[in-house]
Amino acid sequence: MEDQLISPADSRGSPAKEQQAAGVGILLQIMMLVLSFILGHVLRRHKFFYIPEASASLLIGLVVGGLANISNTETSIRGWFNFHEEFFFLFLLPPTIFQSGFILSPKPFFSNFGAIVTFSILGTFIASVLTGLLVYLGGITFLMYKLPLIECMMFGALISSTDPVTVLAIFQELGTDVNLYALVFGESVLNDAVAISLYRTMSLLNSHMSTGQNIFTLVVGFLETFVGSLSSGVGVGFISALLFKYAGLDIDNLQNLESCLFVLFPYFSYMLAEGLGLSGIVSILFTGIVMKHYTFSNLSEKSQQFVSEFFHLISSLAETFIFIYMGLDIVMEKHSWSHVGFIFFSIIFIVISRAVNVFSCGYLVNLARPAHRKIPMKHQKALWYSGLRGAMAFALALQSVHDLPEGHGQTIFTATTAIVVLTVLLIGGSTGTMLEALQVIGDSNEGHIGDGFNRSDGYVSPSQDEEESSSNRFKMRLKEFHRSAPSFSSLDKNYLTPFFTTQSGDEEEHETLMPSPRREVYLSRN
Repeated sequence: MEDQLISPADSRGSPAKEQQAAGVGILLQIMMLVLSFILGHVLRRHKFFYIPEASASLLIGLVVGGLANISNTETSIRGWFNFHEEFFFLFLLPPTIFQSGFILSPKPFFSNFGAIVTFSILGTFIASVLTGLLVYLGGITFLMYKLPLIECMMFGALISSTDPVTVLAIFQELGTDVNLYALVFGESVLNDAVAISLYRTMSLLNSHMSTGQNIFTLVVGFLETFVGSLSSGVGVGFISALLFKYAGLDIDNLQNLESCLFVLFPYFSYMLAEGLGLSGIVSILFTGIVMKHYTFSNLSEKSQQFVSEFFHLISSLAETFIFIYMGLDIVMEKHSWSHVGFIFFSIIFIVISRAVNVFSCGYLVNLARPAHRKIPMKHQKALWYSGLRGAMAFALALQSVHDLPEGHGQTIFTATTAIVVLTVLLIGGSTGTMLEALQVIGDSNEGHIGDGFNRSDGYVSPSQDEEESSSNRFKMRLKEFHRSAPSFSSLDKNYLTPFFTTQSGDEEEHETLMPSPRREVYLSRN
């Protein structure tokens, strides 16, 4: 039986055995994906929020990796997966990031746009710099493994990327406030873009330390990467909108071509930005936002349904595979576990930096908002608690192994992997308890609990129908919010929407505020 178990190392001389080994590896991956989806469905169906679906995927990876260690097949399984960061960045991350932008609903996002930008840009910068400084100070005071200042800043940038989709899935399941949902989701979407731009800027500075670049050059480099990537993504999105508006593809015999072109545009955006030396992740994110808002309405109804389900499908598969791989990695790969202090104090510093980020930015936002639109403290606490680390932090840490000297990158990678696993398992599993403690979820008997539309929370007017079910009341709140929220841009309504789409700005009223149930599986991936 052991002779039939072919490892990649033993099969290099024989094409037939190489094919057999590849087949065994793919079979193992498919089995873990199927098990993860089934287990996630069972947990979701029984409303067992203590183990979110992302946590289930992680645990499956941990178990399979542990069994591989025990059975001495660790080398074979590592070879079967043959996981490289190029595969991660080129095939797994793009669909998940595009989907984040694609399911973003404009109304709640743009009505809280100022707050979201403050949290995601200023807040991420604060968290990144503060984390880097605290890690550096911890090193020079011998509390933890010492890294150079610029490498600490790189670690601060990558670990400041949040990925709270597990929390968002529970938010939606329990029926929390739509403004809180918009803040958490919007901040996480733009946060990824800022974090990866900061990381790339710090990495570039680290590789050119001898040139004596000053702070001004650093800021210019960051803006060049971020604004250039944003412009690239938005430009591709607008081009796709005009193509589908005027090409006349929305007829029965051309719907396959229509869908194929729509699917190719996101990857075109990603590869264009990478080819220009910019960030493909930032570019594809904004391409997703623009294509959903403008291009999507130019598709035929059948194509709309297909592309929505297609991107939902591949993003779900990619997210699940990412978390399974992280579980496998923490057991099977070589990690710098000798620096446990680095992991312990990094977690403490991240919690402190996240708190400074959220509460300072919340204070600034409330200074600029009228009394009836201030963000309540319980929403700020929920936003602080929702700062899970996920796929983006893991991907950047994987890249840091090659960007940094031997040992340093491995230490950062080990710490990041441990932090991602701990936050997903602990924070993801305790989200329901947190929401209940903060009283920001709906309640069938007390209409004011979790009601983000009441006067005390100060967003918009409350729904008055106390006798409806919890789900119907939540839909009424969304509708009331949709009518009351200010237009994110009169320019968009009066000029951009008529120019780039076949509808007028008024027709946007039919758009849903939150992802449809078909997309809930994606939301529970993280």
